[in-house]
Amino acid sequence: MSQPDDVPALTASRPGEADPATRRRRAREARRVQARLRAWREEFLLLVGSVLVGALLGFWIAQAGVPGAWAWAVALAALLYAGSLLLRVAYLARSLPISWTRRRTWGVPGLVQARQRRQIRAWHRRQRRLIRLLKRYHRSAMSVPDAMVVVTEDREIEWLNDAAAEMLGINPTDQGLRIDNLVRAPAFVDWLDHGADQAPLEIRAPGDETRALSLRIEPYGSDRYLLIGRDITALHRLQGVRQDFVANVSHELRTPLTVLAGYVETLLDTDEEMDPQMHRILSNMHQQSDRMRRIVEDLLLLSRLETSQPDEEMFEPVDVAGLIRPILADARLLSGEEGHRIESDIDADLCLHGVPRELQSAFSNLVFNAVKYTPAGGRVAVGWTLDAKGRPVFEVTDSGIGIEARHIPRLTERFYRIDVGRSRSRGGTGLGLAIVKHVALRHDARLKIESTPGKGSRFRVIFPAERAIPCGATPVGTSTDDSGRDGLD
Repeated sequence: MSQPDDVPALTASRPGEADPATRRRRAREARRVQARLRAWREEFLLLVGSVLVGALLGFWIAQAGVPGAWAWAVALAALLYAGSLLLRVAYLARSLPISWTRRRTWGVPGLVQARQRRQIRAWHRRQRRLIRLLKRYHRSAMSVPDAMVVVTEDREIEWLNDAAAEMLGINPTDQGLRIDNLVRAPAFVDWLDHGADQAPLEIRAPGDETRALSLRIEPYGSDRYLLIGRDITALHRLQGVRQDFVANVSHELRTPLTVLAGYVETLLDTDEEMDPQMHRILSNMHQQSDRMRRIVEDLLLLSRLETSQPDEEMFEPVDVAGLIRPILADARLLSGEEGHRIESDIDADLCLHGVPRELQSAFSNLVFNAVKYTPAGGRVAVGWTLDAKGRPVFEVTDSGIGIEARHIPRLTERFYRIDVGRSRSRGGTGLGLAIVKHVALRHDARLKIESTPGKGSRFRVIFPAERAIPCGATPVGTSTDDSGRDGLD
């Protein structure tokens, strides 16, 4: 049977009943009120006593015939009360340091003494609470699986947790030493020199080459920095497995696809009359096999870019103007009847220290993408110049369909497509911008994308200023690969 709403629940408190905390607070307030009343009663008694003593002395002086006896009585009473107040204040001053003997001062000064004692006790309670909080924080920081090191502006170690000692090979006794004297990897020292604005650094753990670490540094307080390290060995292994799988599968698919495409081409090129339906089927097979071949080639290229480090011997002075000319010619052929206006602004005297075949692959992908995704009659502008900061910039601007802002951060992911149907109809593999990003990283450059839906897009590859080379200064290696594709197997 349900209970009416106006009947109080059985678990509710009784009228007038309070919880223990409230009762304790009320008891403390009652004791304070009693202490105040007692202090004022004592003060009143002292004042009355001083007046009585003064009156008695005044009466005795009057009996002695001294003129102004009652004035002397008032003065003596005031002097007695002031003397007693002075003595009590002196006693209070002696008892201001915390004393556990509980020496008590009479009257109003006793209120000051009681308040001072309460404040001291409250201060000690706060200190104990703060110490407990600090110990709790210290234990929790020590148990964090990520490495944490607090360093000063001079890079001296101020504090570290157990994970930092294990990952970075630092001992707790190394506090006060410079961290760059203990972790001497050149990449780590150079990363510290660039400050907290740097991207996270991935290095091998000192003393354990099989372990990979990701480090980042954050400002901590006004003059401290917090170095945070995370073990990413498992992630590196998964990436390695994925890269090996893609490379192996792509390599194994390459030969069967070549054979299949060869047979299809042979059947299409035969002089015998062929049924129209069969010709349509063979043409579709040839188109799809060619698309699969391009995907395999791009996967192999991307796998090589991801897994291998650029060899310094591969870098050479590159005549970028000579590299771009055949790309522009292929872009005009790709445009065909759509009649795109392909314009160029190329500094023929500006060369670049880089890998020609990789640069040709990146630049051709950007130009061909602009042609594919710009409507017929649209404009595609290609630029190769120095910017205001003296950095060489390769730029492709189009008047195409544009890209929404939410898609831009993911454009360089593998197989990421905004419009899958349009991408496939245009022959895209979904790997072009991923290749561009990795080529840029290998040349210490960055890819910047700006786009407005319905107005067009702007892709820029910004290289460091130190990679710019005047073409007349040194012999230049010119790439003449005009295949329109990557130029890499």
